[in-house]
Amino acid sequence: MKINKLNSIILLGLIAIIGILIAQLLWTKEAFTLEQKKLSQKTHIALLEVTKKLYEGTNHELPAQNPVQKIANDYYIVNVDNDFEPDILEFYLKNEFKKMNITTDFEYAMYNCQSDEMIYGNYISLSQNNRVKQSVYFPKHKNLVYYFAVRFPNETSYLFSSMRFWFVLSLALIFILLIYVYSIFTLLQQKKYSELQRDFINNMTHEFKTPLSSILIASKYLIAQNPIKEDKKLLTYTDIIIKQSNKLNHHIEKILNVAKSDYTTLELKPESVLVIPILEETIDNIVLKYPEAKIKIDTLSNDYTIETDVFHFSNLVYNLLDNAVKYCEEQPEITITLKEEKTTLKIAFIDNGIGINNKKISSIFDKFYRIQNSKSNEVAGFGLGLYYVKNICELQNWKIYALNNVEKGVTIHLSIPYKK
Repeated sequence: MKINKLNSIILLGLIAIIGILIAQLLWTKEAFTLEQKKLSQKTHIALLEVTKKLYEGTNHELPAQNPVQKIANDYYIVNVDNDFEPDILEFYLKNEFKKMNITTDFEYAMYNCQSDEMIYGNYISLSQNNRVKQSVYFPKHKNLVYYFAVRFPNETSYLFSSMRFWFVLSLALIFILLIYVYSIFTLLQQKKYSELQRDFINNMTHEFKTPLSSILIASKYLIAQNPIKEDKKLLTYTDIIIKQSNKLNHHIEKILNVAKSDYTTLELKPESVLVIPILEETIDNIVLKYPEAKIKIDTLSNDYTIETDVFHFSNLVYNLLDNAVKYCEEQPEITITLKEEKTTLKIAFIDNGIGINNKKISSIFDKFYRIQNSKSNEVAGFGLGLYYVKNICELQNWKIYALNNVEKGVTIHLSIPYKK
C-alpha cells in the first residue's frame, strides 16, 4: 500500500507521541530513583544526628567509621558503642526525622546482648494513625554489641505520593495517546466510507449517463421526423422527454462536480474579466429556459472588472438566477445590482420569490440542504447548487450571504475584492 501524505503525518504524529510518552516514563523512573536517594541521604543524616545525641553526656567518643549502614532500601542499622534507653532513642528518632521532613511511618528495634536477640521497639506513625505494636522480625548482625535498626514499611508508597505530579502527567500523556489513536482510527474509517461513497456516486452517475445519452440521441432524432412534427401530442411528449433528459443530465453533472470538489480542490484559472457581459450572457441563457422571467441589471458602470475563473463565475451566476426563478410562485422578477464600496465590488441578486424562514436561511449553502415547503417539493434538485456556489466563493476569498427582503423574496449578497 502506497504511503500518502496523510498516512505519513499520522505515522509521524504517532511516533512523536509515543516518543514523548517513553521519555516521560524514563524521566519518571529517574525522578523516583532521585527521590529514593534523597530519602536515603536524609535518613543517614537524621540517624547520624540521633547517634550524636546518644553519645552526648557520656565518656565514649563517636566511632571513626560511619555507624549508619543501609541494609536494604527500607532498612537501616546504626552501631552505637554505648548503652541507651528505648524511650530516649524513640524521642530522638522522632525529632530528627521531623527536622529532616521525613513524614513516613517507621518502626525500630534494639539489640539485647543479654538475650542475644532483637527486641521490637515501636511502630511510629507520623501520619497520626496510631498503630498497635506488631511482632516484626529484625535480623541480628554479628560483631555489633549496642545497635538499633530502623525500618520504613511504607517507603514505596511514600515515594509515590511525593511524585503525584509525575504520575498525573504520565497518565495524561497516556490518555492523550489513546485519544489520538481513537481519532486516527475514526478518521481512517470515515476516509474509507468517503471513498466508498465517492466511488458509488461516480459509478452510479456513469451508469446513468450512458443510457441517458442514448435517450437524448434517440429523442432528438425522433423529434425531427415528419410524423412527430405533424402530431402535436407526440411532438409535446417528445419535447418533454428531451427537456427532462437534459435536466437529469444537468443534475448528474452537478453531482459529479460536487463529488469531485469534495476530494480534490477545484482548479480555478483566474483572469481579468468584465462582469456585465458575463451577467448578460447568463441572463440570456436563463431567459431561454424560463421565458416568463424578467431579469434586469442595475449598475452605475459597465466597466467593473474582477479576477475570476470565467467558467465557474458563469455557473455561479446561473445557479443563483436559476434558484431565484424556481422558487417563485408568480412571475419571476430579478434585479442584479452592482456597486463599488472602497476596495470591494458588491453584487446583489434580489428576487420576488417565496422567501426563507429566518431560522433556516443560514443553512441554504449546506450540501444537500433544501427548504421544505410546497413549492420546493415540486422542483427537482439535490440541494447542491448553492453548495457549489459557496465553494467557488470560498476558493476565491469572496463573501456570500443571504437575507430575506422586507416584503418578499430573498437577496443573495456577493462581496468581491475589487481594484480599479
